[in-house]
Amino acid sequence: MSWTPTQDDLNASNGSERTDRDARSGSLAPADMFIDGSAPVDISEYPGRLIVVEGTDNAGRSTQIALLREWLESRGFGVAHTALRRGRLASEGLESAKQGHTLAPITMDLFYATDFADRLDNFILPSLRAGFVVLTDRYVYSTMARSIVRGVDPEWIGDIYQFAPRPHASFYLKIGLEHLIPRVLAKRGFDYWESGLDFQEESDIFASFVRYQTRLLNTFDQLAVDHDLRVVDANGSIRDSFVALRDGITEVVSSMQGARV
Repeated sequence: MSWTPTQDDLNASNGSERTDRDARSGSLAPADMFIDGSAPVDISEYPGRLIVVEGTDNAGRSTQIALLREWLESRGFGVAHTALRRGRLASEGLESAKQGHTLAPITMDLFYATDFADRLDNFILPSLRAGFVVLTDRYVYSTMARSIVRGVDPEWIGDIYQFAPRPHASFYLKIGLEHLIPRVLAKRGFDYWESGLDFQEESDIFASFVRYQTRLLNTFDQLAVDHDLRVVDANGSIRDSFVALRDGITEVVSSMQGARV
């Protein structure tokens, strides 16, 4: 039987590992979960697996995450799912600020980094320690790509996320603009942020969307090379993308204890 862990489940699973209260913060944290930001958090000894699905909006990430979760759970794996703006610490403030279009690029970067650090410390790492397969709908690469396109120094934003663990597998759903536009039009239409209207001097939302997404997709392509993301063709059918992801994930989870894939 499979389930998704609640925060209480994760807290309980770490109860025997807790250290004394930190004298400065008064918080409880496992000693080997301390994040100082100087290097990627080492998750190599954890029994779980961290799997990332990346790509621009409407590339099919959420659909594929749902299919992968169902497939993994049908094979007896415990699956935990997370995504951007799901942390308790910064998500509400970030969402409110975005609705008012009031965030400067660097402020937004720091909001997203805070949200990621919160989710990493309180959900992702505990889930990995408990032996779950953690599926994350976007990772630090999305926020890095968005920041770079908006003119933030790539080296600076890379340093901000230096603490991010190296996933066991990262997949990039690569889609061409000619396939992306019909998907966007078939759903909710052009979004303010995903059209780059917060920083591009365009009066026409379609022109702004094309300009922004062209730059964003090019940046994703480069990050995929720099960070060794596995490229999955997202221009075709949902099934074709799923089969490619499933086969890649099978390689990663087949060595887990009790795996049957």
